[in-house]
Amino acid sequence: MKPITVGFLPLYIALYDQSNPELRPRLEAFYERMAHLLEERGLIVLRSPFCRLEEEFAREVARYEAAGAAAVVTLHMAYSPSLESERVLSGTPLPVVVLDTTETPAFGPDQDPGEIMYCHGIHGVMDLCSMLKRSGKAFAVAAGHWKESDVLDRTVGFVRAAAGAAALAGSRVGSVGGSFEGMGDFLVPEEELRDRFGVTVVRASKEELCALRDAIPAQAVQKEMALDRERGVCLQEFAPEVHEQTAKSCLTLRRWLEKERLNAFTVNFRAVGPETGLAVMPFMEACKAMERGLGYAGEGDVLTAAFAGALIAGFETAAFVEIFCPDWQGGRLLLSHMGEMNYGLLAGRPELKAMPFVFGEAGDPVVGYGCYRAGSAVFVNIFRDERGFRLLAAPVDMEEPEGDDRFVGNVRGWMKPQVPLERFLERLSEAGATHHSILVYGAAVEQLRFFADLLDIPVTVVSADE
Repeated sequence: MKPITVGFLPLYIALYDQSNPELRPRLEAFYERMAHLLEERGLIVLRSPFCRLEEEFAREVARYEAAGAAAVVTLHMAYSPSLESERVLSGTPLPVVVLDTTETPAFGPDQDPGEIMYCHGIHGVMDLCSMLKRSGKAFAVAAGHWKESDVLDRTVGFVRAAAGAAALAGSRVGSVGGSFEGMGDFLVPEEELRDRFGVTVVRASKEELCALRDAIPAQAVQKEMALDRERGVCLQEFAPEVHEQTAKSCLTLRRWLEKERLNAFTVNFRAVGPETGLAVMPFMEACKAMERGLGYAGEGDVLTAAFAGALIAGFETAAFVEIFCPDWQGGRLLLSHMGEMNYGLLAGRPELKAMPFVFGEAGDPVVGYGCYRAGSAVFVNIFRDERGFRLLAAPVDMEEPEGDDRFVGNVRGWMKPQVPLERFLERLSEAGATHHSILVYGAAVEQLRFFADLLDIPVTVVSADE
């Protein structure tokens, strides 16, 4: 996936260059160290000289904009008067992430008072954030010691949220087969998606898919089949022609995604069949596409697909999911679907077997199932209520299966919310959440809140703290 670029803005005060010029070398070394640590966490970091005056801030932020930065990350090297930077930072379209840290971890009574001059940027942070809030600029703050906390990881999380929000505008979402008849919760007029979020829906025609299918060389199909077997583990043998039909349908869809330059897509399994260009439902391509960085949602849900694409663009470790069954005794939920999951989030290898397809005219596909890996995540749902779009976020833990896993050969994952299961389900339906959701591994609720703030979407949080 494309790495995320940030402008790393050091804030300073011109007075100190006159009164205390000896401060600069140590502070500049600390700034460079923080830039290097952000790079170690996967960001491309655009560095700047210390900025003190409004014209200096304007020059550097304009450079970040021109370079395609996803956000401005600020670091107060000392107190910096807010009116030198606030107009520039409020005026830029780039989101602002405030990294609030200092070089020295301790300031007890036994500390050398001389350290104050190297570590007093915090009141500059407060000055700037107060003014950004007054101006209505969306921003995020990550505070903590750079070495003795996770502040740098949280900073990167906010940057990823900003990159995800930016990815939504101008995104293109493919739709194969329209929406599943009768499902209403995720239905949103295409014009509203375009006008509200800048999302364009692209519909596939049967003629286009058939032409793409017929142009696929036989050797490309054989190569795809070999890759499937190399990566996966076969639970049961299946006829080569079934796998060939699956690989061809997956490649047909992939070529359409590439041709239309799509960021996300959805397939209505009810509309797949021999005459459509997709002889079988391309479940495995949905799995591979999410792993490559595209968004996906089932049953013709362009809304969730678009947001899945944005969150995958930012966080990478995200996937379309559905709550299937409650485990009342275990206080958790079984996440599942017919055959779609992000292969990048598997606990093991894809489990290959043929699926008897009884839901329409399509043939039997080969599907690669699996179990979502254990870890912390945020459960996300985008929905529309009587006032407009809303985002629901809930911190959850994905748990490993206990004992024998009898669900081998199914898409599966066990999700435990922070609140009692009964209340969690009540809160989801009271809010109006849809039955299609997104799971974002390694994220935090405050990062999803920032993502929503940048899109001007109210947030409902379901957690032990709410």
